[in-house]
Amino acid sequence: MNFQESETCAVLMRAYAGECQSHTRYLLAAKEATAQNLPVLRQVFEYTAKQEMIHAQLFAKQLQQQGIAEIQVSAAFPLDPEHDLLKMLQNAQMNEQKEAAEVYASFADTAAHEEQQQTAALFRQIAAIEQSHAERFAQFAVWMQEGRLFCDSRQTVWLCMNCGHIHEGTEPPQNCPVCGAVQGFSVRRGFAPFTV
Repeated sequence: MNFQESETCAVLMRAYAGECQSHTRYLLAAKEATAQNLPVLRQVFEYTAKQEMIHAQLFAKQLQQQGIAEIQVSAAFPLDPEHDLLKMLQNAQMNEQKEAAEVYASFADTAAHEEQQQTAALFRQIAAIEQSHAERFAQFAVWMQEGRLFCDSRQTVWLCMNCGHIHEGTEPPQNCPVCGAVQGFSVRRGFAPFTV
């Protein structure tokens, strides 16, 4: 079978386009977080956007190795509402979860069925990463929705993402005592650099 006519080729191109779109969507969310003086959320979105671009490059490489330069695909891509960071986090969680559990699982099955084992393995590996993205976005959405982005009911270790100052308490200081950065730079230490 001509690779360009295969389902594997089509799903690789859809995945490439989807990852590029996610990268852009997360950069737009990061811009909104900056406008709302929430650097920690800006960094969450930028950190994930960078990984999405790497995923796009990996999918592009698979296509380029087969000599594919252009292919026609049809797909639906989400668009976030303006200015609503909570909704952006919730949408990101939902989209990443769907990508991990449904989309890339299906794409991996397609590639395996067409005996493209390397591509199938790549889809499975990236699906696991997308699941970690979903979990991270979900946690930040819960904290934001419950008004706990910068407070906790128990003693917590907070990290200033600007200078690295560590503070222990139920909430980080309004301004870092070392560098003066606003509270928006504070993150629970276990979530720096955004691991779940």
